Amino acid sequence: MASTDPFTAAQTDLLSLLHQTRPLLTSYLRIRSSASSSTSPELVEAREELSQNLTDLTTDLQDLHDSVRAVEGDPYKYGLDVAEVSRRRELVEEVGREVQGMQRQLEETAKNHQGRGGLVDPDEFEGEDGDEYGQWEEQRQMEMMHEQDEALDGVFQTVGNLRMQADTMGRELEEQVEMLEETENITDRVGGKLGAGMKKMRVVIERNEDRWSGCCIGVLIFVLIILLVLLLVL
Repeated sequence: MASTDPFTAAQTDLLSLLHQTRPLLTSYLRIRSSASSSTSPELVEAREELSQNLTDLTTDLQDLHDSVRAVEGDPYKYGLDVAEVSRRRELVEEVGREVQGMQRQLEETAKNHQGRGGLVDPDEFEGEDGDEYGQWEEQRQMEMMHEQDEALDGVFQTVGNLRMQADTMGRELEEQVEMLEETENITDRVGGKLGAGMKKMRVVIERNEDRWSGCCIGVLIFVLIILLVLLLVL
């Protein structure tokens, strides 16, 4: 029965629309508090969108209210029990109170704008007895200031971290420059020693070449002498 109950689908649509309307009210009040004129296009658009959603919510609520009244007399006739009917009635009443509160806030802001060229200064709401909207507005302003302070603190912290990283990178670069200079000096010294060693090796090789050449000539002369002696003997 619950799967074919039209109340279930209507309830889902109602709660979904209510979920969409809550941020619209918050956005409208935020824009209203910062707009320079009540005719600001952004403010007008936000007000119209919020008003349309509230109208749709009111219509849906009326349908659900009529549905609950229709089954209250004999809930078992419709496959319901008293507890389910009570739950539906409480849902309709709870959502109705929230929608009325949203509508009241919208109407109060519109009333405050009538006959004025600009928006009402939030300070004008301070000190008014029983003005729930003024209290909400003041609280909202304090929250916005707190959020801005937190954002600035985050920016300052980020800048500080970047500065520390820059200092660390600067020190590392200086150390790397010193290491490169030291490496260059070591390379120069090694290159000088290597050049001197190569010169010594060339001298040794040249000397060895001269010595072996003399030995070879001596051996050849000795062999020629022996051949001559043998020829003479023969």
